Amino acid sequence: MKTITLLSAFLLSCFFSFAQTTTSKLKITPLTGDFYIYTTYNDYEGSRIPANGMYLVTTNGVVLFDTPWDTTQFQPLLDSIKLKHNKTVTLCIATHWHSDRTEGLAYYKQQGIKTYTTALTDELSKKNNKKRAEFLIKRDTLFTTDQYSFETYYPGEGHTADNIIIWFKKEKILYGGCLIKGVDAVNLGYLGDANPAEYETTLKRVAKKCAAPKFIIISHSDWNNINSLKHSIQLAKELKKKPKK
Repeated sequence: MKTITLLSAFLLSCFFSFAQTTTSKLKITPLTGDFYIYTTYNDYEGSRIPANGMYLVTTNGVVLFDTPWDTTQFQPLLDSIKLKHNKTVTLCIATHWHSDRTEGLAYYKQQGIKTYTTALTDELSKKNNKKRAEFLIKRDTLFTTDQYSFETYYPGEGHTADNIIIWFKKEKILYGGCLIKGVDAVNLGYLGDANPAEYETTLKRVAKKCAAPKFIIISHSDWNNINSLKHSIQLAKELKKKPKK
């Protein structure tokens, strides 16, 4: 019986590894401890763009930060989490109204997952016909889920009018979403819904709030470089100096 159990565990492990390596639509990468980065992809202006989200495994469930951008990966992400951790997702928080963050909210609500955005994100989602959450965050809020605590923080307008960050003070993990760009970025990306005049100030508020982070998770670039926030502040400073068209 012990041999059969070990063989079953091995086969499940091989299956999960095979699924991760043979599909390019969903990638899950360990961050630290119970934290994992998941990446899905979508086409934008002719290029295949990665979209990073994060999930946290707690004693009684999994917390998801943002949703997959690729609509075909809503359920595969849930299945992968169940297979890897034998736990279900119980909570999902989206960090602003764009589709690369909110696209899966309605689907996850249907699966019985508690979905959250800020009230401002909900207002903008409704205005722009985007997916909306079931529950609203009306102010900066400290969430406690089993052994972990984290804070949602609205630093002001930047990438969008509603962008928030997630701060794990104890673990020193800053989940910056689309507000923060990678060190390889030459600009702040899509600015169609941005506030260029406030972007630098907003990022400086994040830097003050989230002192000495060990990890900074960003949406569309490599998240391994801790200098992404400093680089983004510099980009925002340069953007503000540019003459208005």
